[in-house]
Amino acid sequence: MKRTGGAFHVLLVVGIVFLAGCAGAVPGEQAPTGPDAGDDATVEAANGTVEVHYINVGQSVSTLVVGPEGETMLVDTGHYNDDGEYVLAYLRKHGIDRIDHLVVSHNDADHIGGNAAIIEHFQTEAEGVGAVYDSGIAASTQTYAEYLDAVEEHDVTLYETREGDAIRFGAVDVDVLGPPDPYLEGEARNENSIVLKLTHGETSFLLSGDAEDDQEAYLVDAYGSELRSTVLKAGHHGSSSSSSGSFIDAVAPEAIVVSSAYDSRYGHPTEEVLQRFADRSIPTYWTATHGSIVLVSDGDGVSVRTQRDALTDPLTLRDGEPIGLDAGDDAVERARLGGDPVDDGSGDESDGDTDGSDDTDESDDTDPAAAVEVAAVNADAEGDDGENLNGEYVVFENAGDEPVDLSGWTVADEAGRSYEFPSGFALDAGATVTLRTGSGTDTATDLYWGSGSPIWNNAGDTVTLSDADGERVLEVSYE
Repeated sequence: MKRTGGAFHVLLVVGIVFLAGCAGAVPGEQAPTGPDAGDDATVEAANGTVEVHYINVGQSVSTLVVGPEGETMLVDTGHYNDDGEYVLAYLRKHGIDRIDHLVVSHNDADHIGGNAAIIEHFQTEAEGVGAVYDSGIAASTQTYAEYLDAVEEHDVTLYETREGDAIRFGAVDVDVLGPPDPYLEGEARNENSIVLKLTHGETSFLLSGDAEDDQEAYLVDAYGSELRSTVLKAGHHGSSSSSSGSFIDAVAPEAIVVSSAYDSRYGHPTEEVLQRFADRSIPTYWTATHGSIVLVSDGDGVSVRTQRDALTDPLTLRDGEPIGLDAGDDAVERARLGGDPVDDGSGDESDGDTDGSDDTDESDDTDPAAAVEVAAVNADAEGDDGENLNGEYVVFENAGDEPVDLSGWTVADEAGRSYEFPSGFALDAGATVTLRTGSGTDTATDLYWGSGSPIWNNAGDTVTLSDADGERVLEVSYE
């Protein structure tokens, strides 16, 4: 059907976007915000748990965030070819009856495909949409026009959202890091994605939309180490134009989530990007094989829950079996990022064991690898660090009762530089091994990184040890 007056609707609502943006406020529905918000809006950062759901929507993306008090944020709504079908089904399954904040990272049709349907559903059959947040850069697609028509028809507040804005979200800090003013790259939509950093206590999540090399470079230059986050959603579905080495190093994530189709026509995630993740030993979760991925933060650590138990080593990620978009499996805990086990109210704080078995079994199933510790770090070598590279070292100790095979294990610093233990190297029970920065002949007690410059920062750094599967075994920071 030919849409009469469509251009008028688009122009009219775009005007509303700009006017609302100029007001400077980015309010949610359940609390005041902006320059008139009072001090009573401050909430203890680590109060309660936050859930971040990376919904499996194929070659697209949609992220649901549920705050400690039940407030909700939906970032993007999937591909235009399914009209929000899978996102709506997921929201219904999880009892979501209101979207307090609908954030549009950018107006490409594979990110706003469900906008119109979701606005229609929540405004007519549920508890509504509090506000929509848009980068302000239009698209000339029917999907975009229908989205703006839905905003106008249901009188939903629409805000142009830019760097420096903040979205009020209860106990969770939500910082808007992009797009900047003025826009980058002649208003290219990908390069002007709304970039969000969500912080809850000691944990954080970075959502970068489809930001590519120029916006990532801008973010690194503007924010540097402030980008550091527990979890990074890979930009642009794992495209080679995103997730640059410098950007990954600035974010320094403990895990990465990729949202794309198993048989992506674009080859997402690309081998080049997966190699960058592998070089830094970062566990990677892919919606195409893990299904919907749910991260639960209590402010101290993050529980990683997925519908399927699949490979997380970036270089073997594609060896996993594909999972359907309509998979009804519940997400089960597979890993833990920092902190103690998350207490989600179920009373089970064991270690994510969900098979109902009795953990008081008389047999001892403790993984010997858990006994490996950092015994010492000598970052400040005697004299000139650059001239005395072997005077800079890390000492690892096996505090357990069994030898541990360290073949293929990796050690990394905060900047992502890594060393791999040689094949066949085992650390005996009670033994130590010193990893020296410079060059030399490996022995049972001394190994050599082979670096031509210092690795460990004298002012503070983080030692990360990962096993041969890329799973993080320990992380020790020093100042």
